[in-house]
Amino acid sequence: MAVFFNQATLTYNGGVANSNIVSGEIVGVITAAKTATPSTYGQGGTVTYVVTLFNSGTTAVTDLTVSDDLGAYTLDTLTLVPLDYVEGSVRYFADGVLQPAPTVGSTSPLTITGISVPAGGSSAIVYQTEANSFAPLEVGGTITNTASVSGGGIVEPVTASATVTAADGAALSITKSVSPTTVSDNGVLTYTFVITNNGNTPANATDNIVVSDSFNPILTGLTASLNGAALTLGTDYTYNEGTGLFATTAGLITVPAATYTQDPATGVITVTPGTATLVVSGTV
Repeated sequence: MAVFFNQATLTYNGGVANSNIVSGEIVGVITAAKTATPSTYGQGGTVTYVVTLFNSGTTAVTDLTVSDDLGAYTLDTLTLVPLDYVEGSVRYFADGVLQPAPTVGSTSPLTITGISVPAGGSSAIVYQTEANSFAPLEVGGTITNTASVSGGGIVEPVTASATVTAADGAALSITKSVSPTTVSDNGVLTYTFVITNNGNTPANATDNIVVSDSFNPILTGLTASLNGAALTLGTDYTYNEGTGLFATTAGLITVPAATYTQDPATGVITVTPGTATLVVSGTV
């Protein structure tokens, strides 16, 4: 909706007279809504956006442009864009019917042209984005991005926003190494397991982490440690020398949350994962 004001001026024989001021308003026929799926994100994760345009008028509105700021935010003097458009992902529907792909004029900000909305109907523009190294990952981190619709005779751009939140929780992975890689009979093998947490919350005892492995060759005289502290057979872990099956006790292993550091010069967010290290040794 745009409000306008107008006043007439009358001149005569060098005199001037002003009329009263009249006002009115232009009511737009295009409205917009925006949704995001899923509602949470992680670095490198994909978020799909749907911008829906509604036309309450009796004639089609054509030649519209939809722009998306992709969540741009400021850090001191920097403007950072935490989402990347996924090339070729845009889809355009008019009254639910898939249309030829519209033109993507630029990708940051994302600009999509050639959109029409049928009279009394709706159009939807669907596209995917990927969270990049500027996306806040800490607990409570959010990305709010705004789509703006212009052209087609619209007096003022129509906007719609959607907010997604950084996914909370632990994100665990494990790597295994062996030393030495060549061992003689009755030699000692050492397996090192590194459990990594890239998530923004710690993995606690209640998460019931268990590391299990079937050692082949079977080891004897087993010893184990967690983060440098010796573990006790039967209490902290189980081991069957007949089968080589090893397993830690559920809840023994905990892994701290990752930490996130944003470079003030570049805005890039660096992830330092939390880790826990399990070392198991035995004789072949």
